[in-house]
Amino acid sequence: MPALQGPSGPTAQAQAGTNKRALPSRTARHTWDWPSASCALTRRTERRTQGTPKQQKPPQTTFPRVPSPRRLPAPHMTAAGRAMAEAAEKESGYNEESTDESEEDESEEEPKLKYERLSNGVTEILQKDAASCMTVHEKFLALGTHYGKVYLLDVQGNITQKFDVSPVKINQISLDESGEHMGVCSEDGKVQVFGLYSAEEFHETFDCPIKIVAVHPHFVRSHFKQFVTGGKKLLLYERGWMNRWKPSVLHEGEGNIRNIKWRGHLIAWANNMGVKILDMISKQRITNVPRDDISLRPDMYPCSLCWKDNLTLIIGWGNSVKICSVKERHASEMRDLPNRYVEIVFQFDTEFYISGLAPLCDQLVILSYVKEILEKTEVECCARPRLDIVQPLPESCEEISSDALTVRGFQENECRDYHLEYSEGESLFYIISPRDVVVAKERDQDDHIDWLLEKKKYEEALMAAEISQKTIKKHKILDIGLAYINHLVEKGEYDLAARKCQKILGKNTELWEFEVYKFKEIGQLKAISRYLPRRDPVLKPLIYEMVLHEFLESDYEGFATLIKEWPGDLYNNTIIVQAVVDHLKKDPQNRTLLRTLAELYTYDQRYGRALEIYLTLRHKDVFQLIHKHNLFSSIKDKIVLLMDFDSEKAVDMLLDNEDKISIDRVVEELENRPELQHVYLHKLFKRDHHKGQRYHEKQISLYAEYDRPNLLPFLRDSTHCPLEKALEICQQRNFVEETVYLLSRMGNSRSALKMIMEELQDVDKAIEFAKEQDDGELWEDLILYSIDKPPFITGLLNNIGTHVDPILLIHRIKEGMEIPNLRDSLVKILQDYNLQILLREGCKKILVADSLSLLKKMHRTQMKGVLVDEENICESCLSPILPSDASKSFNVVVFHCRHMFHKECLPVSNTVSSVQFCNICSAKHRGPGSAILEMKK
Repeated sequence: MPALQGPSGPTAQAQAGTNKRALPSRTARHTWDWPSASCALTRRTERRTQGTPKQQKPPQTTFPRVPSPRRLPAPHMTAAGRAMAEAAEKESGYNEESTDESEEDESEEEPKLKYERLSNGVTEILQKDAASCMTVHEKFLALGTHYGKVYLLDVQGNITQKFDVSPVKINQISLDESGEHMGVCSEDGKVQVFGLYSAEEFHETFDCPIKIVAVHPHFVRSHFKQFVTGGKKLLLYERGWMNRWKPSVLHEGEGNIRNIKWRGHLIAWANNMGVKILDMISKQRITNVPRDDISLRPDMYPCSLCWKDNLTLIIGWGNSVKICSVKERHASEMRDLPNRYVEIVFQFDTEFYISGLAPLCDQLVILSYVKEILEKTEVECCARPRLDIVQPLPESCEEISSDALTVRGFQENECRDYHLEYSEGESLFYIISPRDVVVAKERDQDDHIDWLLEKKKYEEALMAAEISQKTIKKHKILDIGLAYINHLVEKGEYDLAARKCQKILGKNTELWEFEVYKFKEIGQLKAISRYLPRRDPVLKPLIYEMVLHEFLESDYEGFATLIKEWPGDLYNNTIIVQAVVDHLKKDPQNRTLLRTLAELYTYDQRYGRALEIYLTLRHKDVFQLIHKHNLFSSIKDKIVLLMDFDSEKAVDMLLDNEDKISIDRVVEELENRPELQHVYLHKLFKRDHHKGQRYHEKQISLYAEYDRPNLLPFLRDSTHCPLEKALEICQQRNFVEETVYLLSRMGNSRSALKMIMEELQDVDKAIEFAKEQDDGELWEDLILYSIDKPPFITGLLNNIGTHVDPILLIHRIKEGMEIPNLRDSLVKILQDYNLQILLREGCKKILVADSLSLLKKMHRTQMKGVLVDEENICESCLSPILPSDASKSFNVVVFHCRHMFHKECLPVSNTVSSVQFCNICSAKHRGPGSAILEMKK
């Protein structure tokens, strides 16, 4: 069958031209200039570590990641890590000199992957043989060797089955998706396709080496019994009639076929000229992607192919990466072209040669072959291979991570010796070299926490452990927290370490006590004191006493704060009291210690001693102490002290508790302090005018002495005050206003008015007094007294109009007397008169309107009908108002007051008027019994 022809190479190349990206060189040794590159790869981090191997149970060994020499110096290695690296180099017979020449701290960026060397059976195999290829299935691994053996391995590397296929190198192993059929090809031209669990088998030997074989992904199904081989030709084998295999040539004439990847209905293969894709449905080749660098030998730098999904192919060749998308062609564009075409949607260049590709979500994993020049000898040699993770972006690429891997014998390997296989869905990547198989996997939360702890990022590690506490297996939140506390203590951040104890130690009393003793050893008990638990849990009393003693020796204020904040049952109160008393012997006037001692006495229920100290200190908490513990019996002889300290609070407390300390007892205690006695009695009078009535006579003198502004209000409000005594005191002290009030209250209004006029000479007050008394004789006296005083006349003219006829005053004014503002006063009198007239007229209008409105309302009410039924009775004879026989005529009289009478039961009116009135309602107006008399008549 002739080779199928597809679209020419330049078409695919033209489609890719605008999407090409270049990966910039990372070293001074390599300088690349790519004219077609439109953007460069942005590096996020370059992570090269050479760390300590993790202690794992067999069969797996932790694989060290080390930096590539020359580009970035290696960090310090632990003894275990160095021993493992040296062992790998010793086995290969080569000691690398440049790796340890310079060292640098590791990047702060966390690694993306972790590595383990596949051991157990693999180690045993590679001690006698070398790996040539490997295929990964989700259930097992298939490893081919240079001695023609094929081994089936479990995921731990244990050998489960062995096949002797050929005496020479196995070039490729292919598995279908079910993992039940395997295809194998070798360097001597042998091809075998057989069932692992069935007797189905195909054998063929060609006259040339077969580099590649690929079975149909669904080979297990009867109508998909197909596989392809690649040597000088690309051959398709299909099982047909009588179970015979029929070969057909898909492609030839462009050199050896070196790689094939079959996905769905698409087969991609690479030969010396480039990459082709065949659509198995239409049996048409739909694209040709030529290789970029034709100077590289295709057998030394083979092409890497990888299907990301059914329509996306990733090509890596040399140092170029292309991402190709298979798309459907529009019907209008078909003509003689295939119904599908390929577009290169993304392309970039790498610094090193590509040995393998694999997808990781929307990222790419690239295995690179690296060469370097030793600084001392200037000789080019093979360096450690690199595993990079790259994130393609719309206009650029970003390098997520880059790891240099120490594989056995890497100094002797070529680009074609490395392979990258992956397990779909598990994010497992297998790096295959002749002497080693390394497994790379995404780091889990335990690995993330390990890295954070290694970087001493304890708080982030603790947070990550709390978030993922159900999934982590290796770490415990408590262990991380304790390590965090120790780290903070080592750094000298004692307060933060103590604060974290609350969250980390929780209710574990043993750990709390251990941490307290640790803080004591370093002299930082004060730092942890604020965070000690006080309820649930409670530590041993000794712990709290130890902290209190520390403060008592060096910080009285801090000691007082703890005593105030801590409940008294946390420690032995007697011990602490004795310690404070001992310190007071050295400093008896220390107010802080005295105040603290009072609080301790309070906790110990020795309230009397606490009260004495508070009163001595004049402390504000004394009132709270009295109220809280009902100490009123203890303060009966300390009332003066309390009043001196805070009279307002003391009086309020005494008045609120009259049943416990009587008024008489308080007045008696304050007998020698009249100013305090007045404060108490004044507050008592404000609360109740009658409770302290026996002391009202006493209060007159107290108000006169200490609080004259409140004397007049007291005299007005008190009904138990002796007026004669009050008048005597006010006259002795010449209190005019108070005397005026008392005289008026005692009925001597003329004397009061005279005092106002003579003593105060205040016409406004005199007028106001006269208004209050509303006595015509007082107005007459006021006019007589003012008639010869022009200013007084002016005041009277301005205010007398509404109380006394102004003519009485005007007639008595002597002719020729000059009166200030007379005109204004007369105008005001006229205005007041007009105002009175207007008010009267307005009131009259309102009265008439209201009367009319009420009359109309009454008329409407009287015009309404009144319901009369069989339940109503005659108010005179008390029989039903309606007759039992409705056919008979009857007369009923219903009044607006709802009283009803038979007409014949109404008494005959003696008046000439025909208007009748309800006898019952009329009797109410005339008097009792009048209605009965009326009815008898």
